[in-house]
Amino acid sequence: MAYNFDKIISRRNTNSVKHDKTDLIFGTSELLPMWVADMDFEAAPFIVDTLQKRLDHRVFGYTLRTDSFAHSVQNWVDTRHNWKIDKEWVKFSPGIVPAINLSVLALTKPGDKILVQPPVYFPFFSAVKDHKRELIFNTLLQDHTGSYSIDFEDLENKLKEAKLFIFCSPHNPVGRVWNQDELLKIGNLCVKHKVKILSDEIHSDLILPGYKHLPIASLSEEIAQITLTYIAPTKTFNIAGLNSSVVISKNKALLDSFQKQIDILHLGMGNIFGNLALETAYSKGAQWVDELNIYIQSNIDYVDQFLKEKLPQIKLIKPEATYLLWLDFRALGMNEDALKKFLIEKAKLGFNYGSMFGPGGNGFQRMNVGCPKSTVAKAMDQLYDAISKL
Repeated sequence: MAYNFDKIISRRNTNSVKHDKTDLIFGTSELLPMWVADMDFEAAPFIVDTLQKRLDHRVFGYTLRTDSFAHSVQNWVDTRHNWKIDKEWVKFSPGIVPAINLSVLALTKPGDKILVQPPVYFPFFSAVKDHKRELIFNTLLQDHTGSYSIDFEDLENKLKEAKLFIFCSPHNPVGRVWNQDELLKIGNLCVKHKVKILSDEIHSDLILPGYKHLPIASLSEEIAQITLTYIAPTKTFNIAGLNSSVVISKNKALLDSFQKQIDILHLGMGNIFGNLALETAYSKGAQWVDELNIYIQSNIDYVDQFLKEKLPQIKLIKPEATYLLWLDFRALGMNEDALKKFLIEKAKLGFNYGSMFGPGGNGFQRMNVGCPKSTVAKAMDQLYDAISKL
């Protein structure tokens, strides 16, 4: 490999949410933090080089985004996902969660119903409830193997009353890469019931070997016309602190509604380094991402094998995308509070609690393996030692 993902980098005392906020979240700093969805790897060297060159200029005034910003997005989604878009379809946003909130404000009114598919990324819930919209659930189904699927009968029933559908593709936390048949069913049902889709595709480049991401808006003209798609290099290239993302849509009216919210709140400028990092990542990042995904898969394989050999009571829901693992602890027979206490006090591990992700999350934990393999091995050893003493 050209890039070294084994390097250990201390993130303590760098104002890292993941590493320096553990006292507040878990009540102790004496644990291994594997919760927040950022990685412990260095940013790609070509991104660092670009930022260093700009830093050396030493003047950081108001800065424009040129056509090359949108062109980098165009080229990336074309080469990675076979999705051909025009540069006019691309709008800037200071993050995907802000973009989803702004879209909710732009496209609905208080009291409108908005559909999500739990267990799912928990900021979706606040994007609905904080703006006095009503949250409705199409809870994912889980079969005897642990694999997740969509309850399409329930989905259609819920879409009959919904105004918006906030869609997670690939899915966080269960790790599904939705296939073409599933995406077409979803899209066509939303077209049928005139429900607009807010498609969070931030993990679309973190696709594990053997799977392929399809942007839902790429599948038909009708689906494209009801969809806003959100992507960013922030998760993929570990640059979340630079707060730069994009919203894509073929439907000018949808984009204009979104952009109006950006303009009202004066959020469109972004920052010099975020703009440059996004453009550089999407222009030069293909090999880095390919190697990253291979490394993440090796971390996942390590956890999978460890659990099968030493902790068969803990089930890994094998992901098809992301560096986030969805672990089933239900066989331990602990309620949510007891499981939290056990993981923090005995295993000394900081995971995301499954209940945060809504219905279907109790008894699960989300574990971040976007880190050197030695960290993953340490976490599994700590878990084994704690459980062996039960």
